[in-house]
Order: sequence, then structure tokens, then C-alpha cells
Amino acid sequence: MLSRFEAIEGEAIGQIAAAKTLEELETVRLRYLSRKGELQQLLRKVGQLPVEHRPRVGEVANRVREAVQSAFDARRRELEAAEQMRILESEKIDVTMPGRIWRIGSLHPITQTINEICAIFTDLGFEVVEGPEVETEWHNFIALNMPPEHPARDEHDSFYITDQLLLRTETSAVQIMVMESRQPPIRIVSPGRVYRRDEVDRTHSHTFHQVEGLLVDEDVTFADLKGTLMTFARRFFGEDVKVRFRPHHFPFTEPSAEVDVSCLMCNGAGCPVCKHRGWVEVLGCGMVHPNVLRNVGYDIERWQGYAFGMGVERLAMLRYGIDDIRLFFENDLRFLRQFV
Repeated sequence: MLSRFEAIEGEAIGQIAAAKTLEELETVRLRYLSRKGELQQLLRKVGQLPVEHRPRVGEVANRVREAVQSAFDARRRELEAAEQMRILESEKIDVTMPGRIWRIGSLHPITQTINEICAIFTDLGFEVVEGPEVETEWHNFIALNMPPEHPARDEHDSFYITDQLLLRTETSAVQIMVMESRQPPIRIVSPGRVYRRDEVDRTHSHTFHQVEGLLVDEDVTFADLKGTLMTFARRFFGEDVKVRFRPHHFPFTEPSAEVDVSCLMCNGAGCPVCKHRGWVEVLGCGMVHPNVLRNVGYDIERWQGYAFGMGVERLAMLRYGIDDIRLFFENDLRFLRQFV
């Protein structure tokens, strides 16, 4: 048994010294030092020896166990230190190199424009209300005085999900939802993304953004509407901008008007942007049609209102002199970084 202890000592210490990794060292430990290892199994047999031989064998057994354990601990420290150095070498950085410049992101120009529009109207006492992009035909068309046979549906039809559900064509649907759930007075603007079956070109897209407004109260007149929109135009485009209202037709307002501002590029002198007219159309508006008020259960003898709507991309293009709407959606950082 003494010779077996000495043999195990030599084998174990030799294998410990030969271990190149912590995984290999763990294999050696399991073979010799674990509860089921060779050294532990041999130690259990010491108790089976004659009493007169136990002290001598026990002394050798303890010395071998301590020697193997000591060799294991020392080799483990060496391998752990080597592994730590390897990790440090692989992760080290040259502190003398110049640092990396991380660019700070910014809001998209469309978001910036929406925020500015909403800020102007909230200053005028309007509340910002958002709604779902998937709408019912009732909220998107019928309640807005556009029944299925109405000719305006042709140019407003969108992407249908079912026969009764579609991607909204304008955020006016939010106005219907608000009027159905509240009693006047109401003063809201509703920003958001809308969808139409437009062919994509320099000035059109199947997906774009709108901000629409609604005011319903007693004794509301077209003069109130004009005052509100003239204030908005001067806040958004500058105090020197000129504003004009032209008669138009919208199914959900009566009377209706288009609102033009003097061209920002040529100050009204005429240029390609305004098609040499000196004016650029920016939004549509009008007094809320009585049928719309009836559809939401309002008493048209007591309540009147006005509504307006504007395309955010169009306003941003005018503000920044952008000639192609597609630039807003291409995620070209060279374009977007101009608005930081």
C-alpha cells in the first residue's frame, strides 16, 4: 500500500504539472482528489490494515494527500493567472488612441414639424388627441358625410383590411370618436399617420402625416376659423406671410375653403415652387357640416363648429425648401442630419 501511495503521488503531481488549462486540471482533480478518486479510495482502505501498520501508512497517506492538494492549488493559481492575462490581452485598449465620436440622434423632421404645429395650437387652447390607424368605415367615411355612393370616396379610398375596416385616410376619424364620447365644447387637434392609394412621386406618397383640428361650441362663426388659421400661419411661417382663403368643397364642411400662403421661396413674386402664382396651398378648412353634427347626436340648433386639416410633409417641404417627399422616408442620414 505504501508503494501505491507513492505511485499515486508521482502520477498525480506529474499530471497536475502537465495540465495546460483549467479544464484539464479539473479532470486530474476528479481522478485523484474527488470523493470517488483513486487517492480517496485508497485512504479508505487504511482502516482495514492491521493496527500496528496503520500509523506508518497513515502518515504516508496524509503526506501524499497534502502534497497532491498543494500541487493542485499551486497549478490552479498559475492557470487562473494565465487565463486572466489572456483575457486582458484580448480586451486591452490603446488608451493613447483618439476616442470615437458618437453622434447624438435627433427627432425626425416630420416629428419636429408635428410637435411645432401642436405646440402652436395648444397655445391657442386646443387639446392634442391621437387615435388608431386602423379605423371603421363609419368613423373614416360615413360619419363624415361620405356614404358609400359619395364620389369623394374614390380619391380617398385606402387599404382595406376587411369590408368594414381600413387604414384611415385622414385623422378626421379621431374627431368623430371624440364627438361620440364627449359633449361640447370641444377643441382638439389630432396628429398622426394616414394612408391613401396615391402613386408615389415627388409630391405624393401612399403614407403621410396629417394634423387635423376641430372646434365645436356655441356661436362659432367662419370669422373664428379665419382668425385661428391666420394666427397659426403667422406663427409657423413668419409674421410677414400673407394668407388667403379660396372657396372649395369638402363633404364634411360647409362652407369650405382652401388656405394659401404667400410663397416663401419668392415672397409672392412667382417661382417654380408656387408655379409662378405667388401662392402655395397649405391646408383645407370649413364649418362642420350639419350632417356630421347630426351623426354624432349633437343639436345643430345649439352647436356649431369648424374643422381644418393640413399635410405635415407639405408644410415641412415648404418650411425647409425640400422638393421631394420621398426624402423623408429613405432614412438617408445625410438628409436627416440637416435637421439636428
